[in-house]
Amino acid sequence: MRHALPAVSILALMMACSPALAQETAPNIDAARMNESVRVLASDDFEGRAPASAGEEKTVAWLVEQFKAAGAEGGGPDGAFVQVAHLSRTRQDGPATVAATVGGKTISLERGPDVLVSSDRPTNHITVTDAPVVFVGYGATAPERQWDDFKDMDVRGKVIVVLVNDPDFQAPDGDPVAGKFDGNAMTFYGRWTYKYQEAGRRGAAGVLVVHETAGAGYPWSTLQNSSAAPKFDIVRANPDAERAAFQGWIQRAKAEELFSAAGLDFAALKDSARRADFKPVVLPGLTMSVDFGQIADKVETKNVIARIPGSERPDQTVMYGAHWDGYGVGTPNAQGDKIYNAAVDNATGVAALLELAHAFADGPRPKRSVVFAAWSGEEAGLLGSTYYAANPVWPLETTVANINVDSLLPGTEIDPNVVVIGKGKNQLDDILARHATETGRTLIADPAPQAGAFYRSDHFPLALKGVPALFPAAGFTGASASSRDYVQNRYHQPTDEWDSTWTMNAAAADVALIYAVGRELADGDQWPEWNAGAEFGPARDTSKASRR
Repeated sequence: MRHALPAVSILALMMACSPALAQETAPNIDAARMNESVRVLASDDFEGRAPASAGEEKTVAWLVEQFKAAGAEGGGPDGAFVQVAHLSRTRQDGPATVAATVGGKTISLERGPDVLVSSDRPTNHITVTDAPVVFVGYGATAPERQWDDFKDMDVRGKVIVVLVNDPDFQAPDGDPVAGKFDGNAMTFYGRWTYKYQEAGRRGAAGVLVVHETAGAGYPWSTLQNSSAAPKFDIVRANPDAERAAFQGWIQRAKAEELFSAAGLDFAALKDSARRADFKPVVLPGLTMSVDFGQIADKVETKNVIARIPGSERPDQTVMYGAHWDGYGVGTPNAQGDKIYNAAVDNATGVAALLELAHAFADGPRPKRSVVFAAWSGEEAGLLGSTYYAANPVWPLETTVANINVDSLLPGTEIDPNVVVIGKGKNQLDDILARHATETGRTLIADPAPQAGAFYRSDHFPLALKGVPALFPAAGFTGASASSRDYVQNRYHQPTDEWDSTWTMNAAAADVALIYAVGRELADGDQWPEWNAGAEFGPARDTSKASRR
């Protein structure tokens, strides 16, 4: 049975912005039902919704029930509601010993306050002894940008230290590097995931990313508080060839201490890494040893996929996606709360998927199929969507677009600005802009492009395969007190909790807006393209013949 919660007129809410909307038919996005979905998913009963946990079992079962109630059918393999993803899992097992030695002096680094280390290799013990340490700037190899931080340096068996973000982050105007990596808008080369992958590909013994809050986009506490949670990776045929023995982060102050002990000036070397002629620098006489245990096993997790078949072109797909997972049970905060309830991030996005399923099921049958994908493993590295991208249920060549919903803020005030993460990359912006204008709203670019949000959410693995992506994030302009409070005090913390003062009226208006975009795509015959220069265009072009 469907929920019998009172409906909220999103038409009335959005008319507050513009009477022009009175001429249109608005979907029935039920803000109260959406709020109730968030309350349930973010409750302690779901234990923070970690993959491969009792919380996952409850989450998946509940989502399947809700998609059925919404009127959708199974969109997974063979008409099931779930797609099983096979993962490798590693968990901390005891303390870690991390130390650097130089000139007969040992500098100990404490796991947590100073350094964070883990491994994606499926083994129960990691030991690296007296490995040379090399500073490789930003660790980027980008031939299309005429950039190579490694030059001809062989880093096999060495620990590499890399800077967070891109070489042109915060580069002053007139600097030769300014704009080389899209300015303050982080590229994939700036992401820690890329730096880990490049270290593994080159055979490094380990990789440490130097943490700075501005460049990372979040404080050290965000990393530390989630560090005890299990780490996941997709199952790989030869993980040792793709993953370094260990990977992690180091506080800038500790990195400076190590460089100084080796007779080097960290700040000066960081400045030199902004130049294309930068060459890797060995820390003279300094070696690093790392030793820690972990529990390694293989697990299964589930993407929940629902679908409303198209009436005319069911083989063409418009996709909405949101991740259902959180960090589960982790490091307790000062109040002793250890459940990371993940209410805003991302129970709200999953609640939006359910409302979109209701809206499409209740409205006219779409001509193209509409798929609703609730992904697993986003917080562990976009694993559910990565698995789907490698094992698509519905062909990616004929997936029209992927509309991502990752975090909506509670409240009643509709933000007149709609943030678009990755604004300008493809033609979906134009469709969203038209519908936003009709409701008195305006698209703006990501106010914090240095955080690289476009490369940190579940549309990205599909974008790498060429699927055009739209990632609107209304409410996260940084101008409102609620968005600032969330980012500073709740993001990836146990305090990301639902409470009884919440309403989802503004979020429901955001859902109505992306419904309008998806409805236009589902009822039309257009194939949005990546804009010229976008890094994903070539992948899409290879399958152009499939979209006639």
